[in-house]
Amino acid sequence: MKINSALILCAGLGKRLNPLTLQIPKPLLELNNITILERCIEMVIKCGIKKIFINTFHLGNQISKFIEKKKFLADIKVIEDGNKILDTGGGILNMISHSQDKDFLILNPDTLWHESYINEINKMADLYFSNKFDNILLLVNKKFSFDKNLNGDFNLNNNLISKSDNNDFIYIGCQILNRALFEKFKLDTFSIKEIWDQLLKNNRLNGFESSNKFFHLTNLETFKKLKDL
Repeated sequence: MKINSALILCAGLGKRLNPLTLQIPKPLLELNNITILERCIEMVIKCGIKKIFINTFHLGNQISKFIEKKKFLADIKVIEDGNKILDTGGGILNMISHSQDKDFLILNPDTLWHESYINEINKMADLYFSNKFDNILLLVNKKFSFDKNLNGDFNLNNNLISKSDNNDFIYIGCQILNRALFEKFKLDTFSIKEIWDQLLKNNRLNGFESSNKFFHLTNLETFKKLKDL
C-alpha cells in the first residue's frame, strides 16, 4: 500500500435514518456495541495507513469528541465543512487541501467495514499504482447486497466501469483518487459524481470487484434488520 492518507466522509445529514440521526450523527450509530465509524477507522489502520482526515458538518462536535476519547493509533484530523455542507466532492477537496499527498483512500463509513476488505483494498491499490491510474472504485455485484432494494450503479468489465439501463454493480463507498482530478474545481458544494461522470464520458472510470457480502446502512429499516443479525 503506497497510500499514506485516508479520508472518511462524515458530514452527511443521514436523513434516511431519522429520527435516530436528529440526535446522533450517522457515523456514530452503533451495531454490536461498536460505532460504524470505529469499524472504518480500525480497518484503515489495519491497512497500514496512519494518517486519517475526517470531515464533519451535522453534529460534528460529537464526532470530534468521539475521536478525542477513543485515542486511536493513528493521526486523525477532523476537518469541518464550514458554514455549509460541501457534499462529497467539496468535502474531499476540502480535506485534501490539508495534505501534501497525491493519492488518497476515501471511504464512506456507512458500509460495515471489516478485515475481509483489507486484502481487496490492497489489491485495488496495487492495480491503481501498477497501471498509473488516477481513480479506482470498489464495486460489488448487487446479488451480494444485504439490502435487496438497492439498484446497481454501474457495470464492470475488465476493471473498466460503464453505465447502462441495467447496472449490476453497486459502489460500496471505497475509492482511491489522485488530487489532480480536483484541479479544475473550486472549494464549494459539489458531488464526486461530477468527476465520475466526466471520467465515464472518457472511458476512464476504473473499478475493482469485491467478493464480500455488502452490508450498508441504507435507511432506518435496514439499520433495524442489521441490529437483529
